[in-house]
Amino acid sequence: MALVQFLFVFAVVFQVCVGGCSNEEFTCAQGSCVAEDRKCDFTVDCDDSGDENNCFSYRRCDFEKGFCDLFKRSDTQSEWIRTTKASGLSHDHLDNKSAHFLHLSPIKETITIAELSSPQFTPSQSCKMSFYYYVGARHGNLQVLVRTKQSIKVWDHTDQPLHEAWQRTVIPFVNTHSFQVVIQGKLFADSDASDFLAIDDFSFSPGCVVSASVAESVSPTPSTSLSSSPCPPSWFACQNGKCIEENKVCDFIPHCSHGEDESSCPSECDFEGDSCGWYELTLGDGFDWVRGSSAEVPPDYYGRPPPLDHSTNSTEGYFMFIFKNSSSLHPRAVLRGPWFQQSASGCTMTFWHHNSGISVGAADMYLRIRGVQNNTVIWRTVYDQGPQWHQVTVQLGRITKPFQIALAKISLGVFDGVSALDDVTFRNCSMPPAVAECPLQTNFHCLHTKSCVEHLQLCDLVDDCGDGSDEEGCSPELQCNFEEGLCSWMQEQSGGDTFNWTRIQGPTPSLHTGPWKDHTLGTSYGHYLYIESSSPQEFMDTALLLSRVFQPTHQRLQHEAKSRHHCVFRFHYHMYGSHVFRLAVYMRTTASGRGHMLWVRYGNQGNMWHRKTLYLNSARPFQILIEGTVGDDFHGDIAVDDLSFLHCEPFDGELPHANSTTPALTTVAPTVPPHSCPEGQFVCGSHDECVPLTQVCNFRPDCSDGSDEMNCVQDSCDFKGGDTCGWKMDNPSQNPVHLYSWSPEQGESIHEGEQYHRPINDHTINSPEGWYMCADSSNGGYGQSTDLQTPVITSTGPYCTMVFWYYMSGFTVGSLQVLLRQGNDTREVWSQAGNQGNRWRQGEVFLGISNNVQVVFRAKHGISYMGDVVIDDVTFLDCSPPLPSDQPCTHEQYACANGHCIPQDHLCDFIDHCGDNSDEDSYICQGFVGRCSFEFDLCSWRQCRQDDFDWLIKAGSTPTVGTGPSSDHTLRDPSGHYLYLESSIPQAVGVSARVVGPLLSKRSSQCKIRFYIHMSGDGIGTFSVFSKSEGHHQPLLNLTGDQGNYWQLMEIPLSSSTDFRVVLEGKVGRSPKGDICLDDITFSPGCLLAFPSSSSSSGAETTPTLSTGSCAPGFQTCENGRCFSPRQSCDFTDDCGDGTDEKDCGTSCSFEEGRCGWSSSLADEFDWMLGTGSVQSIRPPFDHTLMDENGHFMYLEATPVGLRGDKAHIRSSVWKESSPICKLSFWYYISHKASGTIRLFVKIDNTLLEVWEKTGHQGNKWNRAEIPLRNLRNFEVIFEGIRTKDMSGGAAIDDLEFVDCAPNAVDPQSCPDVTDFVCRSGHCIPSHLVCDSKAECDDESDEIDCNHIIGSPGACDFNVEADQWEESCQLSQEANDDFDWLIRDRTDTPGTGPESDHSPGDGGNFLYVYSAIQREGDVAKITTRSPFPASVGLCHLRFWFFMYGSDRMGTLKVYTVGASGVPLLMWATTGNHGNQWTYVNVILSNTEPFTVTFQAEVGGDMWTDVALDDVSYTAECFSGGPVTPQPLTCASDQFQCTYSYQCVSQSWQCDGEPDCADRSDEEDCGSLVPGTLPPQDLCPTGFYQCSSQICIPSILRCDGVHDCPDGEDEYSCPLLQCELGELVCESLPFCVPRQKRCDDSVDCLPFRSDESSCHGCPLAYCLDRGSCHVETHGPVCACSPGWTGNRCHVKEKPSLSTPTPEPEDTQLDAVYTGIGVGLVLLVAGVAVCFLAFCKKRCKLTRHNPMNYVVMDEPDCDWTSKLPSLDHRPACCPTGNPRMSDSRGLSISVYPWRKESEGSNWKDAKLSFSNPLYKYPSDDTDVHNKPYEAHKQHN
Repeated sequence: MALVQFLFVFAVVFQVCVGGCSNEEFTCAQGSCVAEDRKCDFTVDCDDSGDENNCFSYRRCDFEKGFCDLFKRSDTQSEWIRTTKASGLSHDHLDNKSAHFLHLSPIKETITIAELSSPQFTPSQSCKMSFYYYVGARHGNLQVLVRTKQSIKVWDHTDQPLHEAWQRTVIPFVNTHSFQVVIQGKLFADSDASDFLAIDDFSFSPGCVVSASVAESVSPTPSTSLSSSPCPPSWFACQNGKCIEENKVCDFIPHCSHGEDESSCPSECDFEGDSCGWYELTLGDGFDWVRGSSAEVPPDYYGRPPPLDHSTNSTEGYFMFIFKNSSSLHPRAVLRGPWFQQSASGCTMTFWHHNSGISVGAADMYLRIRGVQNNTVIWRTVYDQGPQWHQVTVQLGRITKPFQIALAKISLGVFDGVSALDDVTFRNCSMPPAVAECPLQTNFHCLHTKSCVEHLQLCDLVDDCGDGSDEEGCSPELQCNFEEGLCSWMQEQSGGDTFNWTRIQGPTPSLHTGPWKDHTLGTSYGHYLYIESSSPQEFMDTALLLSRVFQPTHQRLQHEAKSRHHCVFRFHYHMYGSHVFRLAVYMRTTASGRGHMLWVRYGNQGNMWHRKTLYLNSARPFQILIEGTVGDDFHGDIAVDDLSFLHCEPFDGELPHANSTTPALTTVAPTVPPHSCPEGQFVCGSHDECVPLTQVCNFRPDCSDGSDEMNCVQDSCDFKGGDTCGWKMDNPSQNPVHLYSWSPEQGESIHEGEQYHRPINDHTINSPEGWYMCADSSNGGYGQSTDLQTPVITSTGPYCTMVFWYYMSGFTVGSLQVLLRQGNDTREVWSQAGNQGNRWRQGEVFLGISNNVQVVFRAKHGISYMGDVVIDDVTFLDCSPPLPSDQPCTHEQYACANGHCIPQDHLCDFIDHCGDNSDEDSYICQGFVGRCSFEFDLCSWRQCRQDDFDWLIKAGSTPTVGTGPSSDHTLRDPSGHYLYLESSIPQAVGVSARVVGPLLSKRSSQCKIRFYIHMSGDGIGTFSVFSKSEGHHQPLLNLTGDQGNYWQLMEIPLSSSTDFRVVLEGKVGRSPKGDICLDDITFSPGCLLAFPSSSSSSGAETTPTLSTGSCAPGFQTCENGRCFSPRQSCDFTDDCGDGTDEKDCGTSCSFEEGRCGWSSSLADEFDWMLGTGSVQSIRPPFDHTLMDENGHFMYLEATPVGLRGDKAHIRSSVWKESSPICKLSFWYYISHKASGTIRLFVKIDNTLLEVWEKTGHQGNKWNRAEIPLRNLRNFEVIFEGIRTKDMSGGAAIDDLEFVDCAPNAVDPQSCPDVTDFVCRSGHCIPSHLVCDSKAECDDESDEIDCNHIIGSPGACDFNVEADQWEESCQLSQEANDDFDWLIRDRTDTPGTGPESDHSPGDGGNFLYVYSAIQREGDVAKITTRSPFPASVGLCHLRFWFFMYGSDRMGTLKVYTVGASGVPLLMWATTGNHGNQWTYVNVILSNTEPFTVTFQAEVGGDMWTDVALDDVSYTAECFSGGPVTPQPLTCASDQFQCTYSYQCVSQSWQCDGEPDCADRSDEEDCGSLVPGTLPPQDLCPTGFYQCSSQICIPSILRCDGVHDCPDGEDEYSCPLLQCELGELVCESLPFCVPRQKRCDDSVDCLPFRSDESSCHGCPLAYCLDRGSCHVETHGPVCACSPGWTGNRCHVKEKPSLSTPTPEPEDTQLDAVYTGIGVGLVLLVAGVAVCFLAFCKKRCKLTRHNPMNYVVMDEPDCDWTSKLPSLDHRPACCPTGNPRMSDSRGLSISVYPWRKESEGSNWKDAKLSFSNPLYKYPSDDTDVHNKPYEAHKQHN
């Protein structure tokens, strides 16, 4: 240790002895030396980065923001390209892959030359240029030229050592004339395509001074000509084409010839023409600043005349005033002015203010500075100032950043008065102009701005130049702004004063005295010194401030060079208040006393800072004293700031005895529109130019001046200079002090300790000088959040992606989310939480097509201050919406339905590139096999049985924080699903999960798999893709470790010499933060599904007679040995006789024997469970079936981590068809204890319909629900359970029964679809199966009268002459194929091809591909001649094909080809399909009018013939739309049945007898006829008064006939079914018997209808359908045949075929029924006892959820290993794996899994035949007393 100390001391002493760095070196802060030409060259050489600080005197360009002031030559074919990545080069010289550089690539067979020119420099002896270059070309050259009157080469890269890497060079320039530097790149004509040149990071030394003259002899390059090129980005374009830098706009100096750059921010404004850029911040909240005249001031504001305008002193003049129309208790109006770039030190603002009224309230004026979070009050008025205008002058001073003035008006609920503003003027605010020369004796020539400032303004702590050069090289010991303390000044300690000066920031404690801001910064954050005149200070108390000691000034005269500079003292003072006394400055030369007075001021000097300069002369060392003296009241505060000495030399001896917080976010002040536009359009800045509001803020400037994008978020932001680029902070708090919020920051502002949880260098330039946005965790508290959001983005394009960089380091860092907000809907699309390490990481969010969306960065505070959330370099890539093109799509593009064209590679990739989703339509994408978004299930992917665990389907974020995505890729929404591998416990490191894709054919060509993967987290394992074929595994992809927190597209080409599968494998990594996620898998159209020849079957399905024994191919075996077709399954009909064909369909179920085929979801957070009753548990205490605790039901399980809103689902299988009267009944139990919400859905195709819902307490009982399903086809039933509280559950369902659901074959009008074809037998079949040469009707009536189909263009049975088939069938051979299709009547090669055609009858022909004479891979095509109209999902192509022969069979494909020529694959097959004709029904789709192409490809030998026959198209193919029959129209006196397309007599509606097949005529029958009775005050007794005041006999009241003009005689009548002759009475709940009519006793009040018309027939009583005569009990109608009813108003119904039983028979039946019921109850009792006994011995167990997969892949052995202890059953797919039900995505439903039954199904009874479903007619007593029933059963 002693030796180490000695060596260290020696090194220090040696350094001191040897000396510092040379004049040609730069000294780092630690003392090390670097070459001077390495300073400010974009590479850090000093350990403290000091060589890259203070570089403002250098002219530098890193091309991150453009080309700076370097110019490209525009008259050449090529140019330097600014990029971040190019061929052969993907990083800059710092290895930064996101940094920009310039790149030059060759043009084929052409000499490529590009030039980059500097500005014009003045003659120089010390100008140097450094830059980096990369030469990646052997046939190129890079040179540097100096251009004066001629060009001279000064550097050539061939003179340097050649390295394939970035290299640095430094070039000095010595010139006696003005010159330009030109960097020239050249690539020769023989250059390779991969050759390139690159340059970056130019730095010109301070000796390179840009010429101020524009009249030099050297002409600029063409690109510098203002008239020939547009302005650089962010520059301001004058009307004459002149370009103005952005920082010169609104700087109080008109740079444009007509002053356009200052037009939106005038320095003088009288509000007569417009508001001059002043605007109300919260316009429309009922308390606003508005521009108007006296006449527009509301009269209720004043008790005296309104103020006249100050400018014109008239009522016609304009001014700004407060307008209130709100009753808010705390109204606030904020008037903001335009933004100004900066102001000079003498800047003041003068305005006139009117504040009059009894309750006018206070007004505050604020100074808002960009980059300073809080505002500074610069003026205030608090009460009535009288009914006149008052002039106010406010000092602004030197403001170096963009600033804005705001006037805030506050009223405490009651506002009564006038507050107004007029005549605003800024004076002396412009910075000094640039000049060519300055008088050096009195002025200083600023380094960059070229302005002249006086010598006395040097080193005075004020940037008077505007570039800071007048404050460079100043001695800190001669200056003090009190920001860091007292500097070299001292308080008097020897008793010479009474109290001390106080250092403070912001206003002094006392009102109406002292400054409100300091002088240095001009804000309340800056510091200054002041004397407090309040108690305990007393009148004449003094405070002294002492400077350091200085050398005598007369010694300077001995040095001639310094004799012209006097020692001066500058300071700024503030003396404001009614009792300010005195401020004095003394010079003393002794250690005591005050010396002699140099300067003194008394009294109030106004509320502003004043500057004073004192010339100092002393023959002895001296010291300056500043003395403040207290006045006789507390309104006497005095302040000083910015004390500085110039040309004064400090004296080492003694005299003889004697702020800122961070910038606020940018808000661009709107300017007054120069013209008006129609509603819905945006007013551009250019005259008479308007664009739709939908084009504002869409990342594309649609206005010629770009004004539609000015107030929007910029497409790229590095937050340089604190500019937030339109990103805005949204904080609800009104108090920003110590608020957790976003703010722009720099690494150089980091204090000690912060470097561990905040980046020192930004991401853009990797420097402490760079900027980023930071959510500072030292403010706020745990759980607080802050949002940084864009303005509303009206629209984005299909490729829009937001890329950003984030930094999250620290032990307690919180989280960062990216949200998308549309209106009131906000969803998370990206998130990251926890410590991500000490480095920048990239984030990416795919936005795609969005409308009216805001992007939000939300940072959440961690549990302590150690962990800021930081973002940088936020970029929106490719976000402008595409413009419509009038050009047709090319052969490489897909034509969208809306006319847009997109590349073919973007078709069917789960991203809406078209904007209308036509590129993702399931019908368009049906040629993409294996397409899966995991929204429903695993699609054609299967879990591997021989792995360690399973992939899961997930919605939202994964359970482990810090890994996994926030949403899926498909929907980009938390409700979307994806496949994921859970890496947390119980999974161990290295275990794997695999899924296996469908079997792909070896005939696949140009086949590739595309998918999106998300691998983010510290513990990510490995993801691999393999091709598996015949037991061999070929690795295709291997990814290990963190790949970034965003979805990434992977694309892998596939090929194999044998049929193969793709295997996706994930392995668990070293930590739980290692979830691997997959989504949106697609195989390209070149991938063909392999056809397993072993499962070939006949194309034409026929239903065999059900008999015992073995079943034919394609049929399944019943439990009793009979056979059934797959189309007989799930059709509500027991075809087997033992229910086998219906058992797994989700049938009627009491759940006593299992789940009856109801399956659960893979993606749910919890499940429906099969269980029994429990008094202690949250589930029901007993079931409904048995009404005891042993009965079973399905209930929502309660889990320890369950959250409110979690969902669980069970579903049925797809039911083929139901009847018009089909109903689903079930019992449900929801109570306070057994809680939840139950919803019932019906899913048809991709449409999900909610048909029933119950939530909340429904009583401690089982309740019954009955839901009409009606006539449906291909539908599923889904029960959804939702938690209503955390960790809750228990809601249950039981006894599900499908009632009358078997399709009715008798009624031909009850088909599921109006387009259905009705067979002669009464069955319904879909219309696309008619006339397809395959009988679907049992009587084959669907294949009768089909000549119109076969004779349509393109359709053909090929039974024509061989030379006529093309013309007859309207088909054409393709000219660009290899050979032609032929006509044959039998095969030419034995062993392949058909022996006869498919058409009925002998001797027919077919279309044929003869393979024996062709080569493998040869293609033959035929195409329809006439195009079909564009349609999607409507047109059906039907045909038969024959592919039989060897196992090397080729392919057959069907395409639609649109006008652009792009073929869309609709169908494809390969392999040996057996010696038979196979039927195909294909849906054809195309967004353009299309032709149809059949393409056959020859296989590997001569036995691969392909044949076609009986090609036909449905009618929709020719119409381009649905072909719907005319809708059923019923007569006016008929009722149209709702679901069964029937008409029945209107009189049959609500008569208690269902007459419609769907029973809809008896639905919605209330107890009363709706309507309100008209007044009854004119008609006599026994009559009823109509609304028209007509009186009708009261017997016509409530008789079912409308006798009043509007039918009001039937209003409020009971709906009763009465016998003939009985009357309906509105006052009675029953019918009045016939014998009670006309008995002189009134029974029916109030109209006495039973005693009406007893002696005569009312007019038209029998409605001309019969004759009326009077009997004892009143009028009676004798009705004509076919009519009945009291008034012949009811159409007679046809008589029933079953005779009505005689009374004796009925009685006997009742006896038999009683006996039967008794026997049933006896049997049921025995069964219940037996079940109860069994249940005591059997306990339900819940299987591991991992066992409930969709389907395992048994053939997935990976390596030779012992079998797993987890013996999971292998459920292999049966049937053809080519077939898929997936039709794309329009809704997010849920994937499903099969459930294991609790017992052997063979021993169970069919649930839908359970005798317990025979409910009594009145079950109220049975089911409303569950506990009594429970007791009885026990």
